[in-house]
Amino acid sequence: MAEAIFRTPKRKRRVYESYEAPLPLWFTQEETISNEQEHYYAEMINNNVIVRTPESIRALYGKGYFGKGILSRSRPAYNISDPALLAKWKDANSKHLPVISSKKFQHHIDWARSLLQAQEVEDSCIEKMLEKYTQSIDLSCDGSNKFCDSLQETNTNFPTETNDVEKRGETQNGENHPATSLQNKEYNSEGNAPYDPPAKCENIDCEAADREDQVPVHCPRHNDFTTHCGCQNQDVTKETQQHNSIQDDKLSSEHEYVLVVEKIQPCSDQPLNNEVTERLVCKRNPFKVFEYLQLSLEEAFFLVYALGCLTIFQDEEPLTIVKLWEVFSAIQPGFKANYMGYHYFRGKGWVPKTGLKYGTDLLLYRKGPPFYHASYSVVVEMVDDSCQGLQRRPFTWQSLAGLVRITTNVSKELMLCYLIKPTNMTEEEMTSPECMKRIKVQEVLVNRWISSRERTDQEEL
Repeated sequence: MAEAIFRTPKRKRRVYESYEAPLPLWFTQEETISNEQEHYYAEMINNNVIVRTPESIRALYGKGYFGKGILSRSRPAYNISDPALLAKWKDANSKHLPVISSKKFQHHIDWARSLLQAQEVEDSCIEKMLEKYTQSIDLSCDGSNKFCDSLQETNTNFPTETNDVEKRGETQNGENHPATSLQNKEYNSEGNAPYDPPAKCENIDCEAADREDQVPVHCPRHNDFTTHCGCQNQDVTKETQQHNSIQDDKLSSEHEYVLVVEKIQPCSDQPLNNEVTERLVCKRNPFKVFEYLQLSLEEAFFLVYALGCLTIFQDEEPLTIVKLWEVFSAIQPGFKANYMGYHYFRGKGWVPKTGLKYGTDLLLYRKGPPFYHASYSVVVEMVDDSCQGLQRRPFTWQSLAGLVRITTNVSKELMLCYLIKPTNMTEEEMTSPECMKRIKVQEVLVNRWISSRERTDQEEL
């Protein structure tokens, strides 16, 4: 067997971000106490680990490139703006608001209408609420700051997603209670208007609802028209109202307000002028699209077990390390082997990502996906001391040759990572992550042998 040759990772040509130091790993309890490490929270939703708060999303992805945005290819950087329209109206958009087409804005109105209809709100009330909520806002300032004042006044009644989520996260991190408690659920009962947006028109007529000048405080996890979501916290509301009372013009980046491109039809009394002109109209977005960070099971368990900076909740109950090991193994049959490989390569400084699109278990990046292309495609297999075992991916010569060809065509190398467990290790020991202490790892690089190239090399020697 030939000795493996390390190849320098291929750096990407265009890098648009700077490298940030990964999350620290403290080796002693004294270091952990002296260096206060931030703690983050996630939830198990439909067998997926989701991080909601913007601060946690930025920290986890920026410091180690954990997870991916649910609406993005990698970095959670979804933007509601249409890039073409944003570039077209760059000079007219002095407030730096998102720019969308009227067709896209109509989709948001339809989604908000469907949300209200699902809550059994009367159609007449829905139309009046949406009409009032999506009224145009005058952008003319006349040298003053009327628009900013309008944003401040409206934002007091409509806190934005990011601000509300950040305050919610700060309160929870301070109290170590990120989930909604039973006491808060009682507080969020019917009849409490600030947490019940369309509930105001459940017991009153539409004319009374039409006289309302505001839509109450919304939940950061849901849209303004979601009723009885049960996610609000009383203390968070007080902090949010205090914070919103001093809000400034930075609201424009929170997607609360959008600029809609509307077409102006030519006047009938001007037959010679048939050109259709466009204008920007500022409106409130009736249906926000939230982007969260989705962690793979291996990434989530590494943050909990190895770094100790994440707590995962399921049904508002925190999951222990042993429980997570059990739950993740039930969700993904090959989780134990995959995580051992993930843990091993993370410990060596690589950034492992899923290799599903290339037919492997892991892809290994230097620093992170924004800076380098993946160097290795890794297949993880667990065997015993005699290198025997039930392989999850039994290779034939044809399938192995095909996998090598695919890996070579994308400028990567195929690596077989064998996890060698002792023959006397029982299944009961495998029910705890402590079994990794007895596992040995062997790496094997697989390259395609080309006879003509081998013959040339021998002649040169």
